[in-house]
Amino acid sequence: MYHHEWFDGRGYPKGLKGNQIPISARIFAVADVYDALVSKRSYKEALPHDSAVEIIKSETGQHFDPEIIKVFLKIQDKFLMIKDQYSSDNMQKCIEYDGGI
Repeated sequence: MYHHEWFDGRGYPKGLKGNQIPISARIFAVADVYDALVSKRSYKEALPHDSAVEIIKSETGQHFDPEIIKVFLKIQDKFLMIKDQYSSDNMQKCIEYDGGI
C-alpha cells in the first residue's frame, strides 16, 4: 500500500516522507518501478535494463530513498537476470514442466 509514497513526501496515500515510509515499501517501490519500465504494456514498449536504471537513478532523493538506490545499483545485475528469466517474452519457459502429469 505504501509503495506509492515518494521519498520526498509527494506520494500517496498519506504523503509520508523519508523514514516515515516503511522500509519494505521503499524497497518495493524500486522493484515496482523497475518492473513497470522493463515490461511491455498495451500502451508502451519495454525499456532496456540500462534505460530503466538511468530513470530510477534520476529519481533518487525524490521518488526513491538514496540508501535503497545504492543497494539497487550494486545488485542491478540480479534484477536483469530475473527480468530475462521471467519476462512475458519467456512466459512459456516459466510454465514448462518436463516431469509430465
